[in-house]
Amino acid sequence: MRVYVPLTLPGLAEAYKTGELGAGPFVAYAVTPALREWYVSDDIEELEYAALNRAALASLRLLAMEPGVVRRRVVVAVEVADGVAVADPDRGLDPGALGEVRLGGAVSLGKAAAVHVDSEDAERDVAAAAAALGAADRGDDDAQFTVDGAEDHELLWYATQEIPNLVGLSG
Repeated sequence: MRVYVPLTLPGLAEAYKTGELGAGPFVAYAVTPALREWYVSDDIEELEYAALNRAALASLRLLAMEPGVVRRRVVVAVEVADGVAVADPDRGLDPGALGEVRLGGAVSLGKAAAVHVDSEDAERDVAAAAAALGAADRGDDDAQFTVDGAEDHELLWYATQEIPNLVGLSG
């Protein structure tokens, strides 16, 4: 099963240093029954893209809590055994939890299939989105428009061998 782990560049640097993602339990995103129902698609690529975007939003939330880090969303796509990632049935239809799964313990970075990171061109919009996130959560339409602006930037795909170069960006 493919899961998408939201991080920041310093979080990716730490994962590279330790060889592990998450200390467990931690949240990631995947194609869950609720995500399938919400997205109304049978195309697995579309569903995985939706899960990736949910993880990108979670990465934006991490950036909002860490004002001093480079304003780039980071998502690591990881292959885990079926049953390792578990969706909470009580939160399954909560719009804020679509695609959310919990992993009970750390996952080897060696299981990563790819890393997705914003380009440098996205930094200004991502910074504005991170700053507007709280107001958007409170229902401010203008703030939501700003948050949605970050989603206009596609995350770039990187091979796992490129992680050392990526983490150099975080200072």
